Amino acid sequence: MNTSFGIDVGGSGIKGAVVDLDTGQFMGDRIKIATPQPATPEAVAATVKEIVDQAQWDGPIGITVPSIVKGQMVLSAANIDKSWIGIDTYELFHRHLGADRHISILNDADAAGLAEVAFGEEKAKTGQVIFLTFGTGIGSAFLMDGRLWPNTEIGHLAVDGFEAE
Repeated sequence: MNTSFGIDVGGSGIKGAVVDLDTGQFMGDRIKIATPQPATPEAVAATVKEIVDQAQWDGPIGITVPSIVKGQMVLSAANIDKSWIGIDTYELFHRHLGADRHISILNDADAAGLAEVAFGEEKAKTGQVIFLTFGTGIGSAFLMDGRLWPNTEIGHLAVDGFEAE
């Protein structure tokens, strides 16, 4: 079975579960711990480690964050502490979870959009699609024929001098 452990860092909770990568389904229960306040990189990474340890998972991990992520670097911080900006997520999570572990990091809404293309509505695979997530904040993924235009963060556009979210 092709599995990984998925972690979603949210503004109010950090969730984790083993995921079947062929079906997109959870394999067992989801673990949720409240997002530490303040949600600094070190505090969040320690909470991610706590979830992974609770699950007794030793394989690959995919982590989503509410941030623009480019080349594993965080370029924004939505609903997490501003100290995330400029953080090398690869270094941060490997330091907490082990240097030999395979870890992938992605914007949270981008991951949800890609999951919709892979496992959800057939219409998401063709044409122009805007995928929105609603939680502590508003996330977005723009897709064209199933291909992602990363890090759109439409909820954080400025409208009349204020963040749209």
